[in-house]
Amino acid sequence: MLKVVAAGCLWFPGLFLLTRRCLKKVLGWEESDAVIVSARLVSSIQAVMATTAGYIVSISCQHVIDDQHWLASTYTQFAVPYFVYDIYAMFLCSWHKYKVKGHDTCFWSIPVAVKSYLWKDLLMVLHHVFMVVVCFPVSVLWRGGKGDFFLGCMLMAELSTPFVCLGKILIQYKKQHTLLHKVNGLLMLVTFFICRILLFPYMYWVYGQHVGLPLYKVPFFIPMKYNLGSFILMAPQVYWFFLICKGAFKLFRRPKLKEEHVKNGHFMDSHMAKVPDQRSIK
Repeated sequence: MLKVVAAGCLWFPGLFLLTRRCLKKVLGWEESDAVIVSARLVSSIQAVMATTAGYIVSISCQHVIDDQHWLASTYTQFAVPYFVYDIYAMFLCSWHKYKVKGHDTCFWSIPVAVKSYLWKDLLMVLHHVFMVVVCFPVSVLWRGGKGDFFLGCMLMAELSTPFVCLGKILIQYKKQHTLLHKVNGLLMLVTFFICRILLFPYMYWVYGQHVGLPLYKVPFFIPMKYNLGSFILMAPQVYWFFLICKGAFKLFRRPKLKEEHVKNGHFMDSHMAKVPDQRSIK
């Protein structure tokens, strides 16, 4: 186990450093842009790896309780350093955004930056800490090799992460009004809902099929600790999905034309003004 964890400790920070260096040396990017994009890229790669591992595990386990696949525990061990690394990577992104806004970045400003980071991303930090402190021991040490199918399903929850990362990069470069951002936003909405919200009732339903119970009876049949764990994992997903829906509503609603045009020395509303080139209307 220690060798697999050590490999993860080298892989994720190493990939981040390599990507940042390539963006700076090869493409000539600024430090702040290289750091932020590198962090998003590493998160996306981890998500693809986790989703692939989860899919292989889930389709390989015919018996949802007793069947085992080596990837279930191995990838969990490999990925746990990612959550520790990502806490620091998110702080670096927050730090460089702090610098871009023109704030003082001397040594004594670090506590202010940390406070700002925690204020903005506290829920994500707590989620990562929970994954390391609780989910890792449960997945690797305490479950006794049972339930690899469900662990595979949980790994596939990462499918939405590349779309989330791409959306943040597009917003960073002021591309939130492009078709790519809208398509990506739609894919993010769908994948997040399926893989992070519907995932939990789906796993309850699968277990119900296994033991011969309808879905609504499963929460009362299984030990309360499993319901509590599911609630703790699902609650932030519901909150983040609400934020995604809120952002999607703002993105896809018809923008109001607030521009005014001058004609013959008088101001006119944009919907009343005659504009020869329709492409000029934003």
